Amino acid sequence: MSRQQRSSHTAFPYPGSALLSTWQAGYSRARLKSDIMAGLTIGVVAVPLSMALAIATGVAPQHGLYTAIVAGIVIALTGGSRFNISGPTAAFVVILFPIVANYGIGGLLIATLMAGMILLALGLARLGSLIQYVPYPVVLGFTAGIGTVIALLQLPDFFGLSDLELGDSTVENAWLITRALPDLAPAELAIGVITLATLLLWPRLKTPVPAPLAGLAVGTLAAILMAMLGVEVDTIASRFHWTIDGQSGSGIPPLAPSFSAPWHFPGANGEPLTLNFALIQALLGPALAISLLAAIESLLCAVVADGLTRTRHDPNAELIGQGIGNIVVPFFGGITATAALARTATNIKSGAFSPISAVVHSLLVLLAVVALAGILGRVPMAALAALLLIIAWNMSEAKSFVHTLKSATASDVGVLVICFVLTVAFDMVIAVAVGISLAAALFIRRMAQLTATERLPDPPASSVEMPSGTALYRISGPLFFGAAEKAIATLRTVDPEVKTVLLDMHAVPSLDATATVALDGLRHELAEQHIGVIFIGLPARLRLKLKRAGIYREVGKLAMASSLERAAQIARRWQESG
Repeated sequence: MSRQQRSSHTAFPYPGSALLSTWQAGYSRARLKSDIMAGLTIGVVAVPLSMALAIATGVAPQHGLYTAIVAGIVIALTGGSRFNISGPTAAFVVILFPIVANYGIGGLLIATLMAGMILLALGLARLGSLIQYVPYPVVLGFTAGIGTVIALLQLPDFFGLSDLELGDSTVENAWLITRALPDLAPAELAIGVITLATLLLWPRLKTPVPAPLAGLAVGTLAAILMAMLGVEVDTIASRFHWTIDGQSGSGIPPLAPSFSAPWHFPGANGEPLTLNFALIQALLGPALAISLLAAIESLLCAVVADGLTRTRHDPNAELIGQGIGNIVVPFFGGITATAALARTATNIKSGAFSPISAVVHSLLVLLAVVALAGILGRVPMAALAALLLIIAWNMSEAKSFVHTLKSATASDVGVLVICFVLTVAFDMVIAVAVGISLAAALFIRRMAQLTATERLPDPPASSVEMPSGTALYRISGPLFFGAAEKAIATLRTVDPEVKTVLLDMHAVPSLDATATVALDGLRHELAEQHIGVIFIGLPARLRLKLKRAGIYREVGKLAMASSLERAAQIARRWQESG
């Protein structure tokens, strides 16, 4: 690692490092034009996605649009990735949906605020690099599980089961949907199928119009034609109604997001929440889950963006930006935000150079809210469900899932399947906790298997004359709590004629507290048998660790040598003096 790379990880993180790196790379009018064009492209994609993801979460569509507007700008200007596009994402649906069901939109906004504070603390503590310690099977397992749950939640709208109320249990929801299928609405299903077919076939036409926009446009036209024939279908305008400052209407309010404290929004019972310690305590678990997923999602997105652009992001600054964004956005009615991988990739492919493209994308969403709210309200719910089914499929990474099942080791497959099942049956937090714990346990087992102790019958160097009564052993591999006892157990039984044990530890890279205690116990056991121990080849840092643990040199009992020749000399001197 270069000096510059080392300094980027050790320097104190600061918000807005992405903007600084853009300036240092050289910003010009041509690059500004590229950012504007990329931002317009992403804005067109973000409008339907933001509405759909908000509805999937259980809140009105304008809250998703407000998220793309406010968080999109704030995170872009304060984050550490030049290319990340932030807003509502599909990964959060399975976490946010139960929060809305139990605490309402107000509870969700307070949990988002708390999660933003946690993300800010993680960034300031420079913990952004910890993302590399989340194993790939864990990430793939819970993302595939999230995709499955999202798809299941869209089926009532896709089939027109408008009276069906889903709960927190995925298994129970699947059973409720199965029982309600005979009551599906043919018109809703037809619009869903038409939209789904458009979304699948449109990319083959290679047009500049994004598939989500085309799919929802076709679905909306189909709904209008059905209405002309006397067949009404459920739309955003028919399902959602709003009242703001004495004004009321249906669908999406044609107003820019305005400031309002999160606790002034209604809870699950429709009444404003009472902000107290009990509520904060109840929302702490969901807030931790939100912050964990936001960190994983955003930093993975930044890593992918680096791979596509050959740039480097600042992970700690990105966490700070995500934290600031999620602290600010609840005060404007926005829900949880994080970096969106698909939108970020599209941003890069559209020619973006800096965070300015993300700002332009947010401004376009704002323009759509103010100028096109009436048109957006006519989008059918079945069409949005079809769009979310595509998102769920893409998120599940089915090809990677199947490939991993076929090619990975049995332990990795086990972690993958367990994370997937736990995400679907319970929730993402349990899946990640169990998955990381299981992966860590399997890693410890593999490392323990690499640590071994063997007796060397003859000295490897013929020039070394070994004194009589000595036994030479070699320990290889890390000595830690999972391997120390196994490695040292071999040394507890030595031949009666042996008076000195030589331990070649050149291949021991590390010692932990368990290993030092085991080595201390070994030297006491051998001392009781009047057998001395000489450690060979321990580096200075490990010798210092033993000294701090109270393991000192003692004539005839314990010594440390840098080479086999030196150890033989010490053993000979002990025998002569004894």
